[in-house]
Amino acid sequence: MKIERLRVRQFRNIEEIELIPCDGVNVIYGSNAQGKTNLLESIWLFSGFRSFRGAKDPELIRFNEPFLRNELDFYGFGRSQNAKLIIGRESRRIILNGVPLKTQTGLVGNFCCVVFSPTYLSLVKGSPSERRKFIDAAICQVRAAHAGSLISFHKTLDQRNAYLKQARQSRPDPNVLEVWDRQLAEDSAKIVKARIEYLRQLSKKSEEIHAGLSGDTEQLAMRYSMRTSVYGHDRIDDAPSADDIYILLQKNLERDSFLGTTSIGAHKDDIEITINALQVRSYASQGQQRSAALALKLGEAAILGDQTGEKPVALLDDVMSELDADRQDYILNHIRDWQVFITCCEPETVLRLCEGKSFRIEGGKII
Repeated sequence: MKIERLRVRQFRNIEEIELIPCDGVNVIYGSNAQGKTNLLESIWLFSGFRSFRGAKDPELIRFNEPFLRNELDFYGFGRSQNAKLIIGRESRRIILNGVPLKTQTGLVGNFCCVVFSPTYLSLVKGSPSERRKFIDAAICQVRAAHAGSLISFHKTLDQRNAYLKQARQSRPDPNVLEVWDRQLAEDSAKIVKARIEYLRQLSKKSEEIHAGLSGDTEQLAMRYSMRTSVYGHDRIDDAPSADDIYILLQKNLERDSFLGTTSIGAHKDDIEITINALQVRSYASQGQQRSAALALKLGEAAILGDQTGEKPVALLDDVMSELDADRQDYILNHIRDWQVFITCCEPETVLRLCEGKSFRIEGGKII
């Protein structure tokens, strides 16, 4: 997957930019608030997903302009393609290869990219929910059925929790809970199995990337952690069956009734991430945490490439901060066979780029 040309008009602080990148590493540099991240965000929108910064459509349009118009020429799946994205304050149009699409999600799977931004540090130092969200989103890109399992699971979970809260003053009726518990156990088993299978692939890819980043001085490792009792977590290598989870739900019914919430299921699990056998969340430096999060995101990209036959474009926003010179050199000069876009503030970073292209951005313009 390669971007051949990008044209951005009336997008945030960008009036108009046309960018023709190289097939390898492209560094976009400049001072803060000049439009570097905006440029990556404009690319990400063509993935079919919403802004990675959580912005709503009106916030993407340049001040006092009625709409934005972005256009992407890219090579993927054996041919050159074109996508246009026109967003107004109350409407949006998406055109792929001259054909209007009904929704932006129609772009999913046509232009593939992954993004890393400082917010993704929550993958390694945030709450378990951040890691669950990451792995579930990654699985959905390569296994559509996972989204259905998640929807069914959360619908059943909401129903069970609502009933538990309603019945806190009296003992819940086991017959009422039976249907929900069976469905919850079945969906949990499917979700946990998919997560563990994906984590095996992700571990292998991410460990290799992290070894390169650290110069083989640090070993990254990941294990799936499932709550099997009310007192803690057990690390597991094999997914439990639906019957296993159902039994746990029954064992914890008294506690769940008292708390008015469900303490067992896929919504309580975590991914344990370590460097040299120490928890990244608690013991790693800022640079190590950033390296680990980056390795996870690039590992996700590698898996997506294996599944689709197309290596996705990598968008790395402010990735150089808090990394030592050796790790920066690896990112700039040793990531092979991918088209990469990197933003940074320091012009000195560009001097370490052996091959590729660099673009200076100022006031929303390439200069």
